[in-house]
Amino acid sequence: MRPLDSADPHGFLAAFFTAFHHDLVHGDEDAETVVDRYHTPDVVQFADGHRMDRDKLIAHTRPTRKHKPSLTVEVHDALADGDRIAARYALHVRDRGRNLEVEVSFFGRFAPEGRLRSAHMLTRTLPREQKDTA
Repeated sequence: MRPLDSADPHGFLAAFFTAFHHDLVHGDEDAETVVDRYHTPDVVQFADGHRMDRDKLIAHTRPTRKHKPSLTVEVHDALADGDRIAARYALHVRDRGRNLEVEVSFFGRFAPEGRLRSAHMLTRTLPREQKDTA
């Protein structure tokens, strides 16, 4: 992991999520090793009000490893202040023949080496076809 460069939070976030997804889906390492490379041991994330610690995050990765969806990250807005990033981004996912877009409002803290320490996320998932006609 590279450290957070507050001069380029857009690039940092896109690289973080892209690399994490790639290592998880295409790598040979167990999920615990991949999660620990990108997250601190005490990581806590809240996504749409649901709390995920390290163990829940590892469990959450298992379907991703099984289905191997494709992912691209599009960061719309990102601001960094020290170890914190606030961002609005979209995850473009192709999974089992479906195209989805997950819009995310993200507020996170990162450790000095670039691992995610905590995050609060609000998400909205739309089928891409539906988004294009709205």
